[in-house]
Amino acid sequence: MKNKIIVIGTKNRDKLRELKRLLRGMKLRVKSLADFPECEDVEETGKTFVANAKLKARFYSKHTKSLAFADDSGLMVNAINGRPGVYSARFAGAGCTYLDNNRKLLKMLVKTPEAKRGAKFVCVIAIYDNGKLIGTVRGECVGKIATEIRGANGFGYDPVFIPKGFNKTYAEISAKQKNTVSHRGRALRAAQKFLQSYLN
Repeated sequence: MKNKIIVIGTKNRDKLRELKRLLRGMKLRVKSLADFPECEDVEETGKTFVANAKLKARFYSKHTKSLAFADDSGLMVNAINGRPGVYSARFAGAGCTYLDNNRKLLKMLVKTPEAKRGAKFVCVIAIYDNGKLIGTVRGECVGKIATEIRGANGFGYDPVFIPKGFNKTYAEISAKQKNTVSHRGRALRAAQKFLQSYLN
C-alpha cells in the first residue's frame, strides 16, 4: 500500500491544495496532473456532478495507468432552481474569475430575503483504477448565501456561503474548521474509507 500512487485529477491549484491537505495521513504517494504535463484537459460535458467526476477520473486513470480520482463540485442555490450547479466554475461566463461568479450570484439574489437564501455545496468524487470504475462518493454541506462578500480565505464561492450552524462564511473560518463541515471534506473522508477498504 505504501507504494501505491494516486493521481488527483485536477489542475485547479486551490482545489489541489485542499485535497492534498485532506489526504494527509494516508499511505499513498499523491501525484497531481502537474506530474503528467502531457495529459490533456477533459471537457466537462456531463449534466450532473457524478457524470463529470466519472469523465475526468476515468480519463486520468487510463492516461496514467494508475489509481486516480477526480471530483466535480458546485453550489446549488434554492432561489434560482439549483443553479449554478455543474456550471459553478463558469457561472459568469468563459474566463470568469471567482469574484465575477460571486458578484453575479449576489446580484441575482439582491431582492431575496434571508429565509429564502438556502443553498448547498455538493462534491462527488469518482475513483478509477487503470481505467476501471471503483466507486463514487458524495458529500454535501447545507447552508445559505450571505448578502455580501465576506472573508479572505478559501476560493470559489467560499466568501458568500455560510454553512449551517455558523454565522461566518467559509472564507471567514479556518481551513481546519472548513474541512470539518465542508462538502469536499465529507466526500473525501468517505473516499478515504473506500480506498482503505479497496487497497487492503
